[in-house]
Amino acid sequence: MKKFLVKINAYSYHTEFEVLAEDNVESIENSIVDKIGEKGVKWEYLGEMMDPKMNRITYEEVVNGTRPVQTKAVLGVEVAVGV
Repeated sequence: MKKFLVKINAYSYHTEFEVLAEDNVESIENSIVDKIGEKGVKWEYLGEMMDPKMNRITYEEVVNGTRPVQTKAVLGVEVAVGV
């Protein structure tokens, strides 16, 4: 099972939540439908700035920082740098 971050934009509303699912389309879709069916999803109204004709659902795998943080010394201070 993997953790996926789901973002939905539909009908001038937006929501974002995480689901646990196997790495296949059917499992991800079922997890999203189950989460929405629980009615624990909070929808944020975006107003008229978002075109209500454009509906999107995206998801991405959540990786909990398995790589070491890259640092660089700047003026004698260690700071994190982008990869």
